[in-house]
Formats: sequence, C-alpha cells, structure tokens
Amino acid sequence: MTPRKRGYKRDVIIEVTTNLMFPLTLLFGLYVMFGTGGTGGGFQGGTILASAYILYITVFGHEKGREKMPESVNALFKSLGLFLYNGAGWICVLFSLATAQWLNMPAFWPVTDYVGIAGSRSFLVGYMISVGIGLTVMAAFVSQYFDLAWKEDDEMEGGEE
Repeated sequence: MTPRKRGYKRDVIIEVTTNLMFPLTLLFGLYVMFGTGGTGGGFQGGTILASAYILYITVFGHEKGREKMPESVNALFKSLGLFLYNGAGWICVLFSLATAQWLNMPAFWPVTDYVGIAGSRSFLVGYMISVGIGLTVMAAFVSQYFDLAWKEDDEMEGGEE
C-alpha cells in the first residue's frame, strides 16, 4: 500500500521506536508468563504478546504484519495453545484416573528428583496450562485485529463487505 492510499505519511521515529520496542515487548510478555515466581500469567502474557504484534501492524500496515505473523503461524499458535491447555487435563485423566497423583512418581516424570514433587507438578501442569492460554489468547487477539483491519480497508476502498 502506497503512502497516498494509506492517507498518512511515513514517520521514521515511530517506525524505529516500534522496531526497538517489538522484541522487548515480546520478552516482557514471556516474563509475565514464566518469570513471576509461579503460574497464572498466561492470559496477561498472551495479551502483552498480542499487543506487540498489534503495535507492529498499526505502524507498518497489515501487509507487513502478515509477513511477521502469517495466518498459518497464527493457526498453529491457536492449535498448539489449545492442545497444551487441553492436554494437561487429559494427561492427568489418562494416567491417574482423574487425579494428578501420577506426577508423584519419578518413573513418569524424572524432574521430581531435582525440583521435588510440588515443583514438578507446578512445572508440568501449571506452566503447560499457562503457555497454552498465552498462545491461544495471543493468536486470537492478533487474528481479530487482522479481521477488523481488513474489513476497514475494504470499506475504505469501496469494496464489498
């Protein structure tokens, strides 16, 4: 899309700032998901990850945004997130008849030798669920933003809805 079609001029300061902030925002989103001393940051981390992509799309346009986050990668993140979230529950159901006691056995999960039983349960189930929620939220928000941006572009160009 040319600057004349966009309706605004290119701003180098905003583009350079976005290029600097994009990886830092992604890193902060991962910190919220993993580095806060426990589980429970999946939704918040996912929204921060999505905000990094939405900032990039807003500044550079949705064509360059699609290069950064193609639809195939977006669908992969949605599917992987749901798989991890649902998989954590199914692992507990399949291996222990609806309880998470199988995590107490080092034969199934050898990490218990290093971090203890409670640490391994938190690591496997808690982080697995947190990552699943984060990936799903990030992919869903980015997908919704792309859908709204394309609809707006079609309406601006006089295309059919």
